[in-house]
Amino acid sequence: MNEFRRALGRFFVETGVLLGAAFLHALAFPNFLDAKGWGILAFFTMIPVFWVINRSGWKVVWLEGAIYGFAFYLVYNYWLKTFHPLAILIAPSLEAMQYLILFPILKMGHSLFKKRGYLLQTLLYVGYSYLTQTGFLGYPYGNLASALYAYPVLIQIASITGIWGIVFMMALPQAWMASLLEGKESLSSYRADIIAYGALLAFQLLFGIVTYVSYTQARPERTVRIAAVQHSADSWKGGYATYKANYEVLKDASLEALKAKPDMILWSETAFVPSVSWHLEHPSDDLTYALVNDFIDFGKSLPVPLVTGNPEGLVKDKDLPPFLEDGSWNWKTYNTVILFGQGQILGAYGKQHLVPFTEYFPYGKEFPRLYALLKANDYKWWEKGTEPIVFSYNGIRFSTPICFEDIFGSLNAAFVRNGADILVNLTNDSWSGSVAAEMQHLGLAVFRAVENRRPLIRGTNSGITCLVTPAGAIVDPMNPFTKGWHLYEVPIGEKEGTTFYTRHPDVFAKASILLSSVLVVYGICMARKRRKAVHSSMEKYDDLFLESAFWDE
Repeated sequence: MNEFRRALGRFFVETGVLLGAAFLHALAFPNFLDAKGWGILAFFTMIPVFWVINRSGWKVVWLEGAIYGFAFYLVYNYWLKTFHPLAILIAPSLEAMQYLILFPILKMGHSLFKKRGYLLQTLLYVGYSYLTQTGFLGYPYGNLASALYAYPVLIQIASITGIWGIVFMMALPQAWMASLLEGKESLSSYRADIIAYGALLAFQLLFGIVTYVSYTQARPERTVRIAAVQHSADSWKGGYATYKANYEVLKDASLEALKAKPDMILWSETAFVPSVSWHLEHPSDDLTYALVNDFIDFGKSLPVPLVTGNPEGLVKDKDLPPFLEDGSWNWKTYNTVILFGQGQILGAYGKQHLVPFTEYFPYGKEFPRLYALLKANDYKWWEKGTEPIVFSYNGIRFSTPICFEDIFGSLNAAFVRNGADILVNLTNDSWSGSVAAEMQHLGLAVFRAVENRRPLIRGTNSGITCLVTPAGAIVDPMNPFTKGWHLYEVPIGEKEGTTFYTRHPDVFAKASILLSSVLVVYGICMARKRRKAVHSSMEKYDDLFLESAFWDE
């Protein structure tokens, strides 16, 4: 009974430490107390996490991981409650399941290599972070490195390693500190480790300073003047009256911006809601049809190209009429960007990476109850785009990642490999009602500019509309949740060619997975070898003991 009480007490202490660490870790990012966040905390808040993992028992470490993952994302993603009460439960629950797996994996890394288990833990952490931020459930929010979005010198190595090299440099000393706190090894025994990490840190800082200064002082081959319009509309409101009112705001601001002689005008994701492609082919009512035609005429009349979000609607079942007998529409829709120029619509791009559960759920047959629950909560399903389109106009080559597509490294690298000189993000975070939510999005997007050494301009509904330079500097952010426009001088061609990351996206993370896998296999083999040696020694000892006992008799 006493042993059970001690174990229970230990569990509550460790859980308390994890809950405190989860809360402080959430504050390292833009949060409800400070919209910019306190990034410096991210250099320390993982120490107690590794400490608990190292000392925790195998029977409870998985549960502690689930508790930590749920608590961190509940605080970090607090703004999801604005989207839907179900969303604030789904995201932390999914992350809890992932951390439930992560904690035992990290504990295994510590157990296999007692002194330098921290190194394996770091590699496992980097690899696991990468795997959980790819595919259908990919969710880069909460990435450790994104806390450093406001420290451009520290993130310049992203052009080589992507965001993953920064995660490694941040997690490694924290895993080491947790190992040191066990008191089993002296500080002096880690002299070689400290020197090696110091050399890596010196390279990171030196590379960061040199490249930041170089890109800051470089003269671009060309400067493109882009007027970004922020109409700050309530994204939950719909209907003809709302669509027309929003359109008038966008149109008036664009006409005002023309006086500054921009080279391009940028609106946000789904800025104009009625689908141009659908309503031209299958008009549903006279008012919407007239509004769509007015919008098209306006876009074609502009002396400069207009880039805007507008859903693309196509007939879903060609054997059926566009309007079914029950009053529903026989259509499928894409979250799309269209380009107006030279008096016509020049092209469109369909969003490739859709938001899981809210925009896309391909597992209706496998999970029918969850699918029905999502549909009952009026989540909007989109079709997936398939190509990394690069638009070209008057020598300007640009791609338009939509919504949270600007937080995925490999996706944006594909745009640049295809020839994009500018990344033009169109997004709508207005539904969150939170500046911190918009800053978290921006904080992740900053890395795309550094990774590819391409400028990133963000055209948003309500924030954060801004320019991010190839050096990672955030330029002239507009006040969130306000109407207006701003002219951005976007530099093109500061440096020739593509970066190592653009050519080989996420190779650092993939190498971490490979190396950690090799080390795990090696560690398991060595552990078995040690157990066999111990067992063999015990057998010899038993034989000697029996022999001695025999002669004593």
